Amino acid sequence: MDFTLDEHQRDLAELASGVLHNEVDHERANTAPGYDERAWQALAKTGLLALALPAELGGDGLGIAEVAVVLTEAGRCAAPVPALATLALGVLPVNHLGSPDQRAELLPEVAAGESLLTAAVHEPSTPFPARPRTRAVASGGAWRLTGTKTAVPYAAAATRILVPASLPGGTGIFLVDPAADGVTLTPSRGSAGAPEATVGLEGVAVAEQDLLAERAPGESIAVLHRYALAGAAALGDGVLAGALKLTTEHVGSRKQFGKPLATFQAVAQEIAEVYIAARTVRLAALSAAWRLSAGLDADADLDIAAYWLAEEAPRALATCHHLHGGLGVDITYPLHRYYALTKDLARFLGGAAHRLGKLGERVG
Repeated sequence: MDFTLDEHQRDLAELASGVLHNEVDHERANTAPGYDERAWQALAKTGLLALALPAELGGDGLGIAEVAVVLTEAGRCAAPVPALATLALGVLPVNHLGSPDQRAELLPEVAAGESLLTAAVHEPSTPFPARPRTRAVASGGAWRLTGTKTAVPYAAAATRILVPASLPGGTGIFLVDPAADGVTLTPSRGSAGAPEATVGLEGVAVAEQDLLAERAPGESIAVLHRYALAGAAALGDGVLAGALKLTTEHVGSRKQFGKPLATFQAVAQEIAEVYIAARTVRLAALSAAWRLSAGLDADADLDIAAYWLAEEAPRALATCHHLHGGLGVDITYPLHRYYALTKDLARFLGGAAHRLGKLGERVG
């Protein structure tokens, strides 16, 4: 298959790259709410946060393939923006599953850069559970949610958290206000410094209209998980590409014994391994996004992309650090941002062993 970006997608990539390289300031991400608000607003002003919105809400009516382009460019410059959480964990599943009223209430503010969305896809010791331990019980015309979610990105800053829960007859995704009674947020931070939280739910009341619809049993949680994996793969594609570019430029210009490092055979072999890992992640990410956008079965492609990213990307970044020598661990040099993002993505995916287990289930 030829997964070369089409002209429109190339234009989106160029636009996103230009905005992020011009606007990103990593120091701004160190203040509340934990991301670069000016860069996020710049993405909104150029319409890049509205790509997946339907036309009636002022969007472009596009999907995961185009959103993945934006995520990849965010990864390519290690941008401290909530793109994965808001676009892949929020906008795409709400647009796919939400009612017209739910979409109209939540999505325009996101597109304008005025609010964030996120999702709680993990529980203690259980990444991406298909049958969550979090429970929803019908009570007085509403639902009561009880459970614990871990590593929820931007939970405190989000307008709504998409919370999967087990129902008496299956599973559902609820739109939970993080400020609602019964919700507790225990802050934490990822390796890259982005804010996360453990979200406790104690009998949290959620109205019926805040339950995302599904046409078949288990559809909503499957949709959320697919977009989460596709988004992570796209972001990881950009992170690896950015780290590879940084490293090739370094070994091409840094001299040892009067020769560029890149001319040494051992260095060339190591950078080639990083290149192979980066190209394989890119192929897997593009394949998964394309199949998902075309309405085809993408689950195997998503599992492959997730495994390769979780297994090979940290190893590739370690090689990049090695090829940089002491410069690689200098916090005034940008490589550490790519390494931290890679560690966060591998953890978000559940780790290489978990992803290998998911692949094993397919052939077992």
